[in-house]
Amino acid sequence: MAFEDDRSVTIHEMRSTLVCLADCPTLNGVDEETLVTIAREAIHFSLPAGCSLFEAGMEPDGIYLVTTGRLGVRDPARPTWTASIGAREFVGELSWLLGQRRSANVVAQRDTELLWLTSEVLNSVTQRSAGLSLALARLCAHRLHLSNRNHRPSQRAHVFVIVPNSPATDSINFATQLVAELSRRGKAELVWDARASCHTTHWFSRVEEKNDYVVYLADSHSSGWTRQCCRQADFLLLVANSDEPRSRWPDVISETAARPGVRTELALLHRGSLHAGAAARWLAVTPAKRHHHIVGPADIGRIARLLAQTGVGLVLSGGGARGFAHLGVIQALREARVPIDCVGGSSIGAIIAGGVAMGWSDQEMRERYYRTFVATNPLSDYTFPFVALTRGRKVARLLRQEFGDVAIEDMPIPFFCISANLSTGRACEHRSGLLWHTLRASVAIPGIMPPVFRDDEILVDGSAVNNMPVDVMQNYSPGFVLGSDAGAVSSFRSRDLVSGHPPFWRFFNRTSAGKPRINIFQILMESNMVGGASSAAVQREFADLILKPPLLNIELLDWKAFQRVIDIGYRYTVAALENLPKVPRITDAPIGVHGSASSLSAEIERRRLARAALLQPDVLPAA
Repeated sequence: MAFEDDRSVTIHEMRSTLVCLADCPTLNGVDEETLVTIAREAIHFSLPAGCSLFEAGMEPDGIYLVTTGRLGVRDPARPTWTASIGAREFVGELSWLLGQRRSANVVAQRDTELLWLTSEVLNSVTQRSAGLSLALARLCAHRLHLSNRNHRPSQRAHVFVIVPNSPATDSINFATQLVAELSRRGKAELVWDARASCHTTHWFSRVEEKNDYVVYLADSHSSGWTRQCCRQADFLLLVANSDEPRSRWPDVISETAARPGVRTELALLHRGSLHAGAAARWLAVTPAKRHHHIVGPADIGRIARLLAQTGVGLVLSGGGARGFAHLGVIQALREARVPIDCVGGSSIGAIIAGGVAMGWSDQEMRERYYRTFVATNPLSDYTFPFVALTRGRKVARLLRQEFGDVAIEDMPIPFFCISANLSTGRACEHRSGLLWHTLRASVAIPGIMPPVFRDDEILVDGSAVNNMPVDVMQNYSPGFVLGSDAGAVSSFRSRDLVSGHPPFWRFFNRTSAGKPRINIFQILMESNMVGGASSAAVQREFADLILKPPLLNIELLDWKAFQRVIDIGYRYTVAALENLPKVPRITDAPIGVHGSASSLSAEIERRRLARAALLQPDVLPAA
């Protein structure tokens, strides 16, 4: 009887292998007899997530066909994945055909099932049939063709794993809302312990194949289910209540976060209003480098767009008074329902980006920036120019007056800004610390304002090295990078000044012909912009779209042109968006969440977790 059972299992495995081979696009045209031989001789094995299939420099021992799961391919010289191999795809064929050592590292990104066609099997089959050799040669040629065209492979399902910090974290409600938002962008499914713990890797593979986004809800402790979720993860989203005492996640989370190709971020749930200081406190005990604040429903939508890489990252350049055009650009974007999911900038662009990240309305930003730049001259605290023409104290006071003692980590919308580090000669990216102090560094125009000293660093205006840091925004991977350029053009020419060498007193005053005067402030600011102009031209290549309002006739220090510059930016952007239908917009697309994320299923899981919480030692009722 045992022999008959073994024979039945063997027949079943043989049929499953044949089905897999027949469904493999690479083997189309290979005769059935060859497929049967391969199915009979192939070795079936499992590779847990994170384990290596082979590494660069190893001798080829055959080729591999993925039946379920996913493999990641990485060039040893690059920090990121160069390719992804999914179900019914081969890997390792080129080195075997050429008889050369492996050229890349291949690691399981999921629990993966594979068929191993050894070199002996391949040599035997290819001698009797040319079909397999031709199929593998075509596969190599196809992949080489795509590589030469810098082709990006089609995106596979994004798999997100939500890990609550404690049973008290309302991860069920958060997960349900997140899946609902992801469903606006494709097929999304929520999977949890009670639904999936008894399934095999084939089931998980099928779930990923039929969805664009899969969200696994793990336990708050290092359970078998949590470890299973981590083996499936592309993305770990660590969820905690902002007002609770911080505590570390299980060790399996740190181990998964360290796995190549897995992104890890923190989501803080706030009750009522944003809890200041929570981000820095929680980031200190998590392996996450980025974080999100969730106060209301709009925050869930922003996180979903960023996770799905369908969001919009807005970058604002420097440009002195021309930077007020950003206010008009932002107003037009908001009216057109273009989301601003993360924002960054340099110099005056950083200051305006700070208002966006604070969640200020268009009207509030106009009032605050008018009060800071127009109602008073921020550069009027002149001093003897040992280091700079002004003390810089007035700018610092005005920035602190408007932004208070808010930390960048506590801003509702992800934010960064750029300054130039004179100690290293490179750009310095700011994503933490007091906002007003960071902005003071980003606008410290050399010669006009003193540098900001931080530890051993000397920081000045970011426009000197990177006037429009869209490359930095690309690292955030928002999906669509939009730049607003208010710099890189000069507002004065030599022909606009007196010819020859005018007397000293006439050089700094308006001439009798009514031509504009030029002063040391403008010379220093224009010189600073020239330094960033060449880099800005390169940076534009990193953006999906650059908006450049016509600001040629606006002087860098013409603060009184405030409203006129805003209107220029607004009208320009309104007209530009009419001809740019591909710019992402917030839509009211119907939500089509699969049954796994229904309110009834979520309520069942919520009750299960509540019962589990009662079993924790620290919450047992008194005897």
